[in-house]
Amino acid sequence: MKIFPFKIPKPLNDALVFQVDSGEMFYDKLHQHEEIQISFIVEGEGALVVGDKVNYYEKEDIVIIGSNLPHVFKSNTNYGKESKMLTLFFARNSFGSDFFELEELQELSPFFKRASHGFKVTSSKKYLSTLFNQLENGSKLSRFLIFLELLKKTSHCNYKSLSSFIYEKKITEIEGKRMQDVFEYTMTHFEHDISLETISEIANMTKNAFCKYFKKRTNKTYFRFLNELRLEHACKLLIDKKDLTIADVAYNSGFKNMSNFNRQFKMIKKTSPNNFRKESL
Repeated sequence: MKIFPFKIPKPLNDALVFQVDSGEMFYDKLHQHEEIQISFIVEGEGALVVGDKVNYYEKEDIVIIGSNLPHVFKSNTNYGKESKMLTLFFARNSFGSDFFELEELQELSPFFKRASHGFKVTSSKKYLSTLFNQLENGSKLSRFLIFLELLKKTSHCNYKSLSSFIYEKKITEIEGKRMQDVFEYTMTHFEHDISLETISEIANMTKNAFCKYFKKRTNKTYFRFLNELRLEHACKLLIDKKDLTIADVAYNSGFKNMSNFNRQFKMIKKTSPNNFRKESL
């Protein structure tokens, strides 16, 4: 199976594709597809890289990933339960080139704007999860009606963007393999020291070429990306592992220097680790 581009399995004549993913983990290769993806996490948790940013997903999350937006789910295989995700796939022209240009559907415009960077729903989740759970046994017509309701609701809900930068060009299979290797290595080894020399070798590039390559495709340096990944992990530990000290959280997230951890946390999260933990109580 090719990493770039990824082809969504599509029954003949189906404009809207409903898919159930279940197993120990979700598809874990960096990929992009023309179709917009609307997913409900029934079970599972882990990291989610979308575009230039590392996020985390968990049970009952609802995520929307825009057309040709590179992404990868890195499931936590220690979760203890089988991962399961319900997804609708559609392209903007799936129902005709002018369908979403109809005056009656202009209320859905915010959805497409938000989807271009990907977003996670942060309100109305109970109602939306009820809609998703009706999809498995629904007819094609009922699924289409639910789909329109999902678009309407997610056009007006509170949300969190999943990426901040869009690389406009479609990524080739070779580029996809290279970025996949970089992300895979980083997500597997972020708790340890990663040198520029090491990650450049993973990408099979010189250090100078790799720095330019990564910055062009993510609009940030590799070490900014690495620190963001470490801090996302630190935030999860601060919330879920109340027995860990701040120093333990820093060390378990890949920071061997407390002053650097505090400095990076304040710079990227705009608060201190201690305040973040207090606010999450």
